[in-house]
Amino acid sequence: MWYTMMKPVTASIDVPQPRESVYEFLDVMANHEPFTDHMLVDWQYSGPPSGVGSRARVKTKLGGIADEAEIEVVEVEPGRMIRERNIGAKGKRVAHGTYELSDLPDGGTHIQFTWALQQAPLADRALAPVLRGMLTRGNAKAMQRLAEQLS
Repeated sequence: MWYTMMKPVTASIDVPQPRESVYEFLDVMANHEPFTDHMLVDWQYSGPPSGVGSRARVKTKLGGIADEAEIEVVEVEPGRMIRERNIGAKGKRVAHGTYELSDLPDGGTHIQFTWALQQAPLADRALAPVLRGMLTRGNAKAMQRLAEQLS
């Protein structure tokens, strides 16, 4: 059963690096660990290191909620977009995380990350407002940390 009980959570940041180099960095799954390890730990990688099929198994540690999740890149538009499918709660939670990159007028790149929940267990649906707040703060911090990693 599919639900849209929570609006997507979006975080963004502008960085001085060109879009192509930002994409090259984000395309490598292992590069995500240093800017998200405040929420996702114990990374184990499989599949190709980048592109569609690149995968990581992680443990979540967001707001005291622990879970195991699998992240897999399922779609790319080279230089512009990377979409990941996230599966957790023993397959009961399915979400998509999408990085969209665009050029800034004076150079640099606008990075937007949107996390959209597609399916969730009852407990997640009941806690949606709390989860949304935690994800909003966590993803904003991840964008700040990503900017630091890129510089």
